[in-house]
Amino acid sequence: MAETEAALRTLAHNVRAARARAGLSLDQLGRRAQVSKGALVALEKAQGNPNFATLVRLADTLGVSVSALMEGRTEGRVRVVSEGALTPLWTGPRGSEARLMLTTAGPAPVEVWRWNLEPGEEYPSHPHQAGVVETVSVTAGRMTLIVDGTEHPVEAGQTATFDGDTAHTYRGSGTGTCRLIMTVHIPAGPGSPA
Repeated sequence: MAETEAALRTLAHNVRAARARAGLSLDQLGRRAQVSKGALVALEKAQGNPNFATLVRLADTLGVSVSALMEGRTEGRVRVVSEGALTPLWTGPRGSEARLMLTTAGPAPVEVWRWNLEPGEEYPSHPHQAGVVETVSVTAGRMTLIVDGTEHPVEAGQTATFDGDTAHTYRGSGTGTCRLIMTVHIPAGPGSPA
């Protein structure tokens, strides 16, 4: 429970700081991110339980990565992150999951995600801000990447990339679990530190 409270305090601090850097009021951020002002007030007070979609919309609107909203200060030049040390940010009813492993530093960060998709299970993603590019590399199994309503099969050993500013969905296909590494390349935005 203490870890959850500490994570909420970190999230609250990071959202307030990114909102201030972007020069946005609570009303402005709420309108742009399609999040109610009440939910933002609660979030900035380290209350509530925002879902993954809300975090993505806030990060996109603020021009930062999801992990920039969630991580505390990093120390040292090298970070080593174990998959089991991170709580999945999304889980599906059949056992699929997505874990945000880390985000690189700098004005145009890159998020590194680890996904497991069970056959037939899918995650539909809303369009990101203009300039976001996603890359998926399948390491085991098969998936179907759906971008703008068009299906693209991606198998173990293959990598696909696309502009993330359009509707897209990840679906497990085949008979076994699809394992993939996804990177999200985020352009420098108004919330990026100088």
